Amino acid sequence: MSENSQFSFGPATGIGSMPGGDAREAARTVTGSFETFPHLPELPARGPGADMIGRTAGLLVELYARVEPSGWRLGDRPGRDTRRARSWLGEDLDALEEFTQEYRGPLKVQAVGPWTLAAALELRNGEAALSDPGACRDLAASLAEGLRLHLAEVRRRVPGARIVLQLDEPSLTAVLRGQVRTASGYRTHRAVDRQIVEATLRDVVGAHDGGPVVVHSCAPDVPFALLRRAGAAAISFDFSLLTERDDEVIGEAVEGGTRLFAGVVPGTDGPLSDPGGSVMGVRTLWRRLGLRPGLLPEAVTLTPACGLAGASPEYARRALAHCVRAARSLADNPE
Repeated sequence: MSENSQFSFGPATGIGSMPGGDAREAARTVTGSFETFPHLPELPARGPGADMIGRTAGLLVELYARVEPSGWRLGDRPGRDTRRARSWLGEDLDALEEFTQEYRGPLKVQAVGPWTLAAALELRNGEAALSDPGACRDLAASLAEGLRLHLAEVRRRVPGARIVLQLDEPSLTAVLRGQVRTASGYRTHRAVDRQIVEATLRDVVGAHDGGPVVVHSCAPDVPFALLRRAGAAAISFDFSLLTERDDEVIGEAVEGGTRLFAGVVPGTDGPLSDPGGSVMGVRTLWRRLGLRPGLLPEAVTLTPACGLAGASPEYARRALAHCVRAARSLADNPE
């Protein structure tokens, strides 16, 4: 944690997904918007295999998934869906490499975390892998190995970058609370023990060999303390979903050196306030916590509230630019 807390994150970045299907256009937009902290864009509009679950399933080692009418299902061998997922990821990496020549600084790549993956991938019987503890262990081990290979590939392509790994865990709270529905929809899978959830996350976080990992969830009630114990250097969340009962864990996180990725810009089309207005809530939180205003730029990275796959291309470009301007406003006037 101490090494990660010294890592220099950028003042603003994106979550991951972008609208459209043109990898070069997405890479140009992201690298042009976030000159000091770009990320690898994801383009789910291309179809199965470009969605977050299919994309991460394509990274797995010795586990394969295919598309069924009900969703992604684990199978015995790589098929067309796996090949398509890997091909699209290769296209995205080619585009990123083209637009990051000579880049030096933090660069973020995203993958689905082990628990959201276990809640989404089906076993042969049609139930989620979450229903089988052994399957969850195998999935996490396969994911960790796949991430090691993926991160090595990104380092090879963008050798000047300091890689930040983002694990997307929107289903994590539902997993902890036993709220993930069974295939029939009539029942829910039992809650997974918090210590098992934490240990599994710690193992997957460890795939980044000492590099910083940010865990993202745009669901309510993000388990900040659990994620910090699991080794997350930063936590990414939809700022509008915070309540005052989160104050204590947020304060502890900041004082413990955990960076906050605050999602302050809406992820779908709508009017954008002035940059100062977008960070008013962040300043208010800081005052409420009694934290030093000058700490804000050191502790907070601004992002959209969630991915931008559902936005129009024009709004997505404006939203990214707005994050950068809002971060500048926060740095210039932290009080």
